[in-house]
Amino acid sequence: MALYDLPLPELERYLPDLDEPADLDAFWAKTLSETRGFDLALRREPYDAGLRLLDVEDVTFAGFGGHPVKAWVTRPAGSATDGSSLPAVVEFIGYGGGRGRPVERLAWAAAGYVHLLMDTRGQGSRWGSGGGTPDPVGSGPHTPGFMTRGILDPAEHYYRRVYTDGVRAVEAVRALPGVDPARVVVTGGSQGGGMTLAVAGLVDDLAGVMPDVPFMCHIPRAISLIDSDPYHEVVTYLSVHREHKDAAMRTLSYLDGVHLARRATAPTLFSVALRDPICPPSTVYAAYNHYGALAATRPERAIEVYEFNGHEGGGAFQVEAQLRWLAATLGR
Repeated sequence: MALYDLPLPELERYLPDLDEPADLDAFWAKTLSETRGFDLALRREPYDAGLRLLDVEDVTFAGFGGHPVKAWVTRPAGSATDGSSLPAVVEFIGYGGGRGRPVERLAWAAAGYVHLLMDTRGQGSRWGSGGGTPDPVGSGPHTPGFMTRGILDPAEHYYRRVYTDGVRAVEAVRALPGVDPARVVVTGGSQGGGMTLAVAGLVDDLAGVMPDVPFMCHIPRAISLIDSDPYHEVVTYLSVHREHKDAAMRTLSYLDGVHLARRATAPTLFSVALRDPICPPSTVYAAYNHYGALAATRPERAIEVYEFNGHEGGGAFQVEAQLRWLAATLGR
């Protein structure tokens, strides 16, 4: 795709005004308090993935509403019982994907981290190798996809549940044996990147945050630029339900990654692709430039820019950049 957004010098300065709801903090505090009223219900079962140097567990924990959420935990062999205290990486998945099979994502465990890959409720049937976490909550009228599920009320929206699951995934990994709870990092690409920013704003003691080409950022601008899904799901819905615009945009303001990123306190490494037709560069820079703005001390920020790439971003190059950045950040 050709370059279509702002030039890079303007992106680097892009700091849009935000329409943030006044009760955003209260909304999320209430959400998390209600969820923590349910026991974490952490269950671990060994899983034989045929890997001799890594151990794998099939993990379940209680997410939003106490609903069971699945995850894979992969780690260096024996580290759960040998007295290790390893850093952990919690990873969130892109739109439509599920946790798949444990052999598909081995880099973090191979690098010496405990890796928790969270399944995304209700997803896992668009690409990849499937998921195993249903979303038992109903929805009113919506377009196909997830952007408009519960669009008229932030308390009912799908991403309220998903972001809460992400917070609980951090709590779950901290409860695992052999994990250093002070060295937990969150990461993900696209939808997973948006979830990474949301969790960064809702958990104030993370060791690092690594969002790649993040989705769900500066949503009003995104839906004005992009004519393909997932953002276009909102346009499709409002083309039918014209009278719902104000309510829909209000709901999405509680879920916008830029608003939550302002509350983050951990150092971060972003990535952005300047030809990305799904997550416009200006929406990524909006989150990056606002990141940590409300923290008592502004956290360190860095961003990898992929000038000639689309939504695939840096791919394996970005994984290597993350490995180097994280080793330096954690002092390993």
